Amino acid sequence: MFSETRYSRLELDDNKAVAELIRSVLKEHGVDKPGTVFTDPTTDDLFTLFQQPKSAYFVAKMDNVIVGACGIYPTQGLPESCVELVKLYVSKEARGNGIATDLMNLSFTAAAEFGFTSVYLETMPELTNAIHLYERVGFKTLNNSLGNSGHFACNIWMLKNL
Repeated sequence: MFSETRYSRLELDDNKAVAELIRSVLKEHGVDKPGTVFTDPTTDDLFTLFQQPKSAYFVAKMDNVIVGACGIYPTQGLPESCVELVKLYVSKEARGNGIATDLMNLSFTAAAEFGFTSVYLETMPELTNAIHLYERVGFKTLNNSLGNSGHFACNIWMLKNL
């Protein structure tokens, strides 16, 4: 059993563990395919990606093991006051402990501190539990995508006002 969860900003040494977490969750749900972060080259070096101004990425650790991660990123093409919630993943063993909600709340706080007033996300129908979680925290489904994430396999788009 895990002990207390600790949250922090992504560090360079976290890159490999976070990439492995992301790919294992996508594989678990059968969406380890092109057009997702599974094949996105930035997945292996998220630390560098999140040096972009007005971006932030957080990790959750239990017993010094990364069990979750999530962040915000000013994706190209989004409205000026909007940021994208990106790469929310929690390991199978750590789900059900509120980690995803905690990580989203850290991301929402960072977004507000950066001056954003809304948060956008993209997902897939296979991630049913995630979709329900997004709806519980206030995301509403959109009819079309916003911005240019490059993740063409994602066909569910959602928006939340902060």
